[in-house]
Amino acid sequence: MTTTAASAGQGLASGPPHAPRQEDLATPALERFLARGRAQVVDEHDRALWEALHGLTDGGKRFRPALLMHLHRALGGRDHHVASAVADAIELLHTAFVIHDDVIDGDEVRRGRPNVGGTFAGRARATGASPERSHHYGEAAGILAGDLALAGAVREIALCGARRDVVVRLLDLLEEVLHRSAAGELADVRVSLTVEASLADTLDIAEWKTAAYSFELPLQAAAVLAEAPEDVVVALGAVGRCLGVAFQLQDDLDGVFATAEQTGKDPLCDLREGKCTALITVARSTRRWEELAQYVGDPDLTADGARRARELLTACGARRAVEILVRDLREAAVAGTAALPGTAREPLLEMIRLLLPRTAPSTAAAPAEDRTRARTRVRGAA
Repeated sequence: MTTTAASAGQGLASGPPHAPRQEDLATPALERFLARGRAQVVDEHDRALWEALHGLTDGGKRFRPALLMHLHRALGGRDHHVASAVADAIELLHTAFVIHDDVIDGDEVRRGRPNVGGTFAGRARATGASPERSHHYGEAAGILAGDLALAGAVREIALCGARRDVVVRLLDLLEEVLHRSAAGELADVRVSLTVEASLADTLDIAEWKTAAYSFELPLQAAAVLAEAPEDVVVALGAVGRCLGVAFQLQDDLDGVFATAEQTGKDPLCDLREGKCTALITVARSTRRWEELAQYVGDPDLTADGARRARELLTACGARRAVEILVRDLREAAVAGTAALPGTAREPLLEMIRLLLPRTAPSTAAAPAEDRTRARTRVRGAA
């Protein structure tokens, strides 16, 4: 299913002033955004910036728009043109966050190819610029491209064609998400400055950075567009928080324990970066950390070193503790669907099954002391 599969002849509800024309809404929001940008380019460098943006919006899993569109239909929503525009706007918001996240992390590669920053850093190097100046140019391009995508997402929601009160409600949701995502990014950088972050801190970051815009926003936006009762909107927010945090924790586990074929990324990357994930936070509280610390955050970590790090993360109970937390959050998300109308429950349960397949926690042996300490930390933060 695509997020833009809407009938071109379907009527629109009365929208806010300056709402897009019917024929405009037949064009997907992402295409409109890119077409407007290309039509206004001022030089070849500006054109390259929009080409880089287009590259980031092409492909990807697009599960956020899929969440919105599936649930919108399940809740009885009828105006799929409008829902499609908002779904595409949320994907554009995701693009903006991805670009800015790469700038914050200093990354120049995404999905195995240069990202916006990497593209423009490469262009600068080709002219003979120094590595430092080239990297700075790439960072500038990333910040600006992310700003353009963010402004485009806000514009698409504001002019999606929904009634004025619905648009205001959607913009309120968006404003809250932007606030929480900014707080999450700042916290993510802050906890990397020290080793004192708690498990509660890492769970908050997962909620603010991932759950808020990837799950809560599309689910709640679907309900608002379908004019569902407020208690349904609230219930979907709770489901989205549990699902989003579980999704991020599982992604952290996969980043260390899954293969490159399974994740599409270097299995040494997360360990080399030494990011303060729940997995690392739990491990840091165990007696195995003294040995494990030499591997986590080592930019020159070898495959053998990574293998030993995985053994220690399993032996100290950290892996099992996080797997249990993923399972508990998944079950909480499933339980939360009971508050939804019957027609919406099954599609959402199916999405949960797809995004978080049910797996049993690791049964690898761990010292009793380590297991107890790890589980205590998880329970205290849940």
